[in-house]
Formats: sequence, C-alpha cells, structure tokens
Amino acid sequence: MPRFKVPEVTIERLSIYLRAIKDLEGDKILSSQELADLVGTSDGQVRKDLAYFGEFGVPGQGYRIAKLKQEIRHILGLDSTWGIAIVGIGNLGAALLTYPGFKREEFEIRAAFDRDESKIEKVWRGIKVQHVDRIPKVLSEKQIKIGVITTPAAAAQEVADKLAKGGVKGILNFAPVRIFVPKEIRLKNVDLSMQLETLSYFLRKST
Repeated sequence: MPRFKVPEVTIERLSIYLRAIKDLEGDKILSSQELADLVGTSDGQVRKDLAYFGEFGVPGQGYRIAKLKQEIRHILGLDSTWGIAIVGIGNLGAALLTYPGFKREEFEIRAAFDRDESKIEKVWRGIKVQHVDRIPKVLSEKQIKIGVITTPAAAAQEVADKLAKGGVKGILNFAPVRIFVPKEIRLKNVDLSMQLETLSYFLRKST
C-alpha cells in the first residue's frame, strides 16, 4: 500500500501510462523520459507518480515494460474481473452496453435495469433488462461491485440507494444531479453538460 494518500490525478495518469505501453515489447527497458514522451508529461512527473507505489524500476535505467504493465494493472485493480450493472437503458445506457471498454476481461456487464415496463425482459447485447426493484437481489447474486447510473436526474438517488443496498463498492453517475452515497462507496460523477460548458468557456476566451 502507498505510504501517502495518492492524488486522484495520479491514478488517472497511471491509466494513461498503461494505455501508452500496452503494445510495447515486454522484455525491453523504458526510461522515465521515454514514458513521459509517450504521454506528453515530464520524466519527473512519471517518477513521482510511480514512486507512490514503491520501487519497481531498474536502477539507473528505467522500467522493464512487462513488469511495469504488471505493476500498474495490479495498482489499478485490473488483475481481477469487476462485475458491472447499468441502470437506465435509454440512449446512453444502451450505448454503454456496447462500449468496448466494458468488453475487456477486467470489466464484465452482468446486469441491466430499467423502470420502463416496455424494456423489461428485453435482451440487449446478451443482457436481459430487469426491473430496478430487483437491483439489490441481483447484484448480490451476481457479485456486482460497480454500478453505472444513466437514469434521469429524478430517479438517480433512488437508484443509488438500491445499488448501495445491493453491495456495490463504486458508482459511476452520469445523471445530471448530485447524489449521496455511504462513505464506504466510491462515487465518480460524469457530468457531460458541465464538461461542455467548461469547453465553451475556454473557446469563448480564445475568440
């Protein structure tokens, strides 16, 4: 375990590092400068990020690629499979069911839920849609630890409560509303409107 609290931005960069080296040959050694050049940061930043998790480089040379991949995957929890449930099978929820990022061995969509009776029992990409009232039972049965909320804002808190009752450890919330979860659950909000408004601000400043 790291000796100090790791900034969230460092975790995000670890994911970027892993993507940058995933197709490189494993028996080669990569210097911190070479890794920095691949992702557009500094060698000092690379060394600082990796130093949170101990010393696993080759002294004076850099990082053996195969070992670096293994270590980052372990740090990010990607050496096991995480069960996922998507709640809200509208346009966004349906799109996420086909998202390639959920087709990797580390992530597995195991359940989908909605309240719309016209969608219940329909099969989307091999996943049968079930009623939201079944969330706690199904999550427990299928050992699902990650919930993805893509419902309208008005339904998001109720869904979060059901996911918490079902035993999730993390929630990815796409609903445009603030939700509250128990402190032991990690919440990540993805506010597309806010991101667009931020982009609009910077575009306006540049014109």
